[in-house]
Amino acid sequence: MFTKSKISPCFWFDGNGEEAARFYTSIFPDSRIDSIQRASVEYPGGKVGDAILVEFTLAGQSYQALNGGPHDKFNDAISLSVSCKGQAEVDKIWDALIAGGGRPVQCGWLKDKFGVSWQVVPEEMETMLREKDAIRTKRVMEAMMKMVKLDVAKLKSAFEGEA
Repeated sequence: MFTKSKISPCFWFDGNGEEAARFYTSIFPDSRIDSIQRASVEYPGGKVGDAILVEFTLAGQSYQALNGGPHDKFNDAISLSVSCKGQAEVDKIWDALIAGGGRPVQCGWLKDKFGVSWQVVPEEMETMLREKDAIRTKRVMEAMMKMVKLDVAKLKSAFEGEA
């Protein structure tokens, strides 16, 4: 039995929601497929027996993948932000999410092979940007704006005024 969150983001897929849920749960700890509801009738996005709704947990948070058909596509208006402990985790998550057809974007953003936008952010950058010193935070922002995948060492250098 799983415990569903009061609010669960629901992603609209074109028939590959189960594949996406399995992909995401393979990347993050504390993740699993919780439930797969199979269609009992034909529907605009599929046929009897197809997965219509996949409920899954990703890093402890509940999500849904709905196979609703080709009507809507993902865009950058919503993204998932992953807070990473250090460069090694940034690299690991980044590489996993772009595997199989994803693509890097800019400033720590990427699109996975399903078209979902992600931000892969080192905790160190989050801490630096909370700093009260506007000159230091400006240097971090300027360095970040030149990056595709975020580089902790370069961000720290910028923060310290070494870049």
